[in-house]
Amino acid sequence: MHSFDLRAEQVWNPQRHVEKILGRSAGGDFTVACWEPGQVSPNHCHPWATEIYFCFEGGGVMWTPEASVDVTPGRFVVHPPGEVHEYTNGPQRTLLFRVRYGEDVATRFVDWPTNPDWKPRPVDTEYFAAHPVGATPPR
Repeated sequence: MHSFDLRAEQVWNPQRHVEKILGRSAGGDFTVACWEPGQVSPNHCHPWATEIYFCFEGGGVMWTPEASVDVTPGRFVVHPPGEVHEYTNGPQRTLLFRVRYGEDVATRFVDWPTNPDWKPRPVDTEYFAAHPVGATPPR
């Protein structure tokens, strides 16, 4: 059994969102994710893993090439393996609980326009050359 108090585990950083892995089990991990107002994740996917976000407090918008959904306290979002997504935090601090599980929880990054220091890795470029992405989230 694993048990955590999300409020006790939270870690904040004004430069970028924090994803603190709390533990690993059965081919996956579970994380507390802390977002300052306006922070944006990279546009990414997990080719071989399902990713689930549960909003504990705060909120924002989750984008995929096909749709967007408001993420509010009590709501959770499930991304099946390979679904490209990006999270944009709203005007207040947000605390999310995230679970990833599957064959491999590796991340492939499409882009990160809000981070001028981000550079694509060769593995990301290669993956998206073979698996093109549709529309990207509006900016």
